[in-house]
Amino acid sequence: MKVLIIGLGGIGQRHTRNLRALLGDSVEIIAYRVRRLTHVVTPTMGADQERNVEEVYNIRTFHSLDEALAERLDIAYICNPSSLHVVVTRACLIAGCDVFLEKPLADSLDGTAELVDLAREHRRIAMVGYQLRFHPCVIRLTEIVRSGVLGNLLGVRATIGEYLPNWHPYEDYRIMYAARADLGGGVVLSQIHEFDYLYSLFGLPSRIYALDGHWSDLEIDVEDTASILMEAPFGSRVLPIQLHQDFLQSPASRQCEVIGDKGRAVMDLHALTVSLFTLGHAKPEVFRLENFDRNNLFLDQARHFLHCVETREKPIVDLGDGIQSLRMALAVKPSIAEHNPIDLEAVMKFAPR
Repeated sequence: MKVLIIGLGGIGQRHTRNLRALLGDSVEIIAYRVRRLTHVVTPTMGADQERNVEEVYNIRTFHSLDEALAERLDIAYICNPSSLHVVVTRACLIAGCDVFLEKPLADSLDGTAELVDLAREHRRIAMVGYQLRFHPCVIRLTEIVRSGVLGNLLGVRATIGEYLPNWHPYEDYRIMYAARADLGGGVVLSQIHEFDYLYSLFGLPSRIYALDGHWSDLEIDVEDTASILMEAPFGSRVLPIQLHQDFLQSPASRQCEVIGDKGRAVMDLHALTVSLFTLGHAKPEVFRLENFDRNNLFLDQARHFLHCVETREKPIVDLGDGIQSLRMALAVKPSIAEHNPIDLEAVMKFAPR
């Protein structure tokens, strides 16, 4: 198998490391690189300046995407800034690659529907990297919600907050994609995982209302805080879903609370627990992860993607799903500008075929 990695930053190196762990020397890895930084990003997000990433992982490097794609590749991993995803993904699909795209799918909807058509036309597998779909706590919360034990759902509250300078200790936060508008950054798109798992749990919302802004002293040109209210169709009424995002909390916080008339479930991704409270029970039933290794999410995701490549099955998050969560996130922008709720129908109607 021959795999192209586009972008060897932190996430690109993680995928490279995991492919080597899963496939060993049976996979040939090449890279298309622009910045050509040589350090190895460690599993703890440090920078090992004494080792060269291309030597450590036995990677051949190309400075031209066309030259790299001429290598008759099997798979391409798209790990460059999100503002560049559509162009390189289009080229990879046309070249006959199965494609794994890091989240978000893009920083706008321009060209995204064409990617769906190209994947179908060329019979390519294309998956978007939402590794939280493989998180045991998210899976447990999903089981609880779908079991009906909470009764009629009344509301959902989700929050994610993490201090941006702590994301990548090996680099200046001000040059990261998340800090830069030209690379598709900002808290809404950079923390889009929440939109994806909320979409997987409750479907596509009908309307979104949001407030956001750059409300800190971080040296960035994008929003660092967002508060979002979504209306999700729920039988004959709507289910209110609240989402708070920020680049500022330390220690980090990441939770989701689902409230029903017979109970509530609280997922805490930092405590690694899911607590189920039900009527008539004084104590919650607690699901708790022990000895959790976060990289297992990425390994499970890679195994799933490679399985889909082998069997040609639909991935758990395909391009259509990636477009839906992107529509949700992008609806925040006009809502902020217009100070009004935005009907999601107005944000490029897309129905996976």
